[in-house]
Amino acid sequence: MSRASASRPPPPPPPPPASGSGGRLAVLASHLSQSSRTAGEKEAALAAGPSDGPTIFDKILRKEIPSQVVYEDEKTLAFRDISPQAPVHIIIIPKVKDGLSRLSKAEERHVEVMGHLLYAAKTIAKQENLDDGFRIVINDGPNGCQSVYHLHIHLLGGRQMNWPPG
Repeated sequence: MSRASASRPPPPPPPPPASGSGGRLAVLASHLSQSSRTAGEKEAALAAGPSDGPTIFDKILRKEIPSQVVYEDEKTLAFRDISPQAPVHIIIIPKVKDGLSRLSKAEERHVEVMGHLLYAAKTIAKQENLDDGFRIVINDGPNGCQSVYHLHIHLLGGRQMNWPPG
């Protein structure tokens, strides 16, 4: 098993206090930017449409597109998300797609690789020092906001997660 080590990025600075109009404006601006980012993700998911064809992840696997790899073994590749939603946001993908464009397409033959993806997520979370917890997300289909049709896991951590998530 080989791992590419990468240093964990520092957490973002805490938001300014919400007292006074400047603090409230900063909080409002934060919510607005998150809202527009979420809208962009929804648009990307709807534009992508379900497909079993090649994806950007295939290009990353072939090293045609650079990525910041944080973990790799014989079955999985994990790299930092280029648009992180948390201080730690890592994408974990199977190296062989084998028809796994989305979770709802999983068949019994995929059980081993899906279990391996979750085990890799646990290993990466430990490597990233996410001892206080983390979140695993798998988007499925347009309504699940999936924009890349190659099964993948989002590992999010380094901050307090909110509920409900979406």
